[in-house]
Amino acid sequence: MQHITLNNGVRMPILGFGVYQIPADETERAVTEALAAGYRLLDTAAAYGNEEAVGRAIKNSGVPRQELFVTTKLWVQDAPAQDNTRRAFETSLTKLGLDQVDLYLMHQPYGDVYGQWRAMEAVNREGLARAIGVANFHPDRLLDLLLNNETAPAVNQIETHPFFQRTADHTLMREHGVRHQAWGGFAEGRNGLFTHPVLAGIGEAHGKSVAQVVLRWLVQRDIVTIPKSVNPDRMAQNIDVFDFELTDGQLSAIAALDTGATLFFDHHDPEMVAWLSKRRLDG
Repeated sequence: MQHITLNNGVRMPILGFGVYQIPADETERAVTEALAAGYRLLDTAAAYGNEEAVGRAIKNSGVPRQELFVTTKLWVQDAPAQDNTRRAFETSLTKLGLDQVDLYLMHQPYGDVYGQWRAMEAVNREGLARAIGVANFHPDRLLDLLLNNETAPAVNQIETHPFFQRTADHTLMREHGVRHQAWGGFAEGRNGLFTHPVLAGIGEAHGKSVAQVVLRWLVQRDIVTIPKSVNPDRMAQNIDVFDFELTDGQLSAIAALDTGATLFFDHHDPEMVAWLSKRRLDG
């Protein structure tokens, strides 16, 4: 497995396993099979409702804790966000059955962002979260957070796939030492991704699937990626992307697929901002 180094020296696998949209009653089995397939980065969130299942899979896996890199995420908190964030973090730790997470992300750029970040800095200083970062931050919000706080985010996890490549975001993150992590790397199959002629042609040239081509494209851009699957064969296929390399011509062909627009939802859309900002997790 290839690793990247975060801005505080913590090493992180470049390819992991995400559990978004896996029902809680299926998550333990899926994570158990992912660990057996060789995944060591696990990505969950309080909002996914499956942290406890992830924790059970970790506990029962027999994989030493020091070999794992576990990420979870903080949902939007009301003021006083520092107190609420600490409670939310401790709840996630309890559900996961862990004493420490490797990466704690602010899931959305809303609510009392600065209060949330100060509380996240505290759990980082205390060693309860080895690294902290954000998700879904556009460049302006990311730079504002960077310039006005003691700790720079280690990671920004954003929608990234062949149809929305986030080139400007990637450049800014690289300039400021923030690691780019992709969610939605397969675009959930939208725009015919799995049968797209450009991607399929590249796959045929390497004897690889379209999914493997997309994951290899992300890895070659130094973007951390967390594909999800509940199928053990696909899990094994998705992690098997380190034995080939895309050519400059193939990278250029994929670059031409970029539409520059989200396929899911826009974090600048006032209606989406209102919906996400008002949503609260039970408990």
